[in-house]
Amino acid sequence: MQCHFVGIFKNNALVGITLTQFLNLNLLESFGERDNCIKTSVRNFIFKNYCSHVLFIGNNMLSGQNAYVISDTITNAEMVAVLKLAVEALKNIFKNQKTKVHLTVFKDFDTTTSTELIPILKEYYKFTTQPNMVFFIPQNWKTEEDYINALHKKYRDQYKRARKKIIDVEKRKLSSEEMKIHKTTINNLYHHVAKNAPFNTFFLAENHFCNFKEYLNDNFLFYGYFLNNKLIGFNTLVKNGNVMDTYFLGYDDTIQREKMLYLNMLYDMIAYSIKKEFKEIIFARTALEIKSSVGAKPEEMFGFLKHSNPLIDKKIGKLFAYLEPKTIWKERNPFK
Repeated sequence: MQCHFVGIFKNNALVGITLTQFLNLNLLESFGERDNCIKTSVRNFIFKNYCSHVLFIGNNMLSGQNAYVISDTITNAEMVAVLKLAVEALKNIFKNQKTKVHLTVFKDFDTTTSTELIPILKEYYKFTTQPNMVFFIPQNWKTEEDYINALHKKYRDQYKRARKKIIDVEKRKLSSEEMKIHKTTINNLYHHVAKNAPFNTFFLAENHFCNFKEYLNDNFLFYGYFLNNKLIGFNTLVKNGNVMDTYFLGYDDTIQREKMLYLNMLYDMIAYSIKKEFKEIIFARTALEIKSSVGAKPEEMFGFLKHSNPLIDKKIGKLFAYLEPKTIWKERNPFK
């Protein structure tokens, strides 16, 4: 991954900033190993040969509207119109490095913003994938008990059952130094989960979490779960103003099932966010049904993509529909 930061100026004043990420998918060891079928093999072949160089306008590592930040002196449409010029400049930078950008992606906009951007990005294909799961915290909730009391009996019973399973597991908030001690185990636990995802566009470096902690300090939280003093799982959170972003996690799958570890992690994230008075939790796109069962709601997000090859770009809608992994899930309503 190569990152660039782009500044947008109006009358010499900085009015917008954005992050871009260039990914070379040819360097990936795997696109995901969970689904081993002919369609997956075809998808991987196409990505390797025709879509491996991807330029993201926005943050491919977070779900939600994180593409850019603007001041109140410009509109979303004005920002994106200038970003299109930045895209061409970036393509030239990569071209001078003997690298061709295959796909350009403007990532993750809500329904209102994406509709506003359609006239500006009319030559791009508008797409949507799995919804972003968002947990909204009512203002009157002050403790985890408020959350539990709001649940239907069936989901209160689920909560109690999960908490009983994890009674002998110790949860610890790790410092940067403690994370370095457990770095290899952390990486192994993360890779186990990442490799079993249906599709990946990146794998984190071994030092990623340690670096994140050093850069973000108290705005990055790392919680380890220990059984008999052995690290069996972890989850991470990023404080983003009054919003809590869930980040990456890892676990030992055999113990995860027995201890209902993943479900307990979700409950812990909810409890912490209520206690610290966050307004919402961004639970992202994976494990939709279990996140729905704890109270997260699906929020449709849209992106815009364009292929550099005109012939492929003409068929990009059909190609995307074929390649996008479909997830069938049932939405739950755990609250009274």
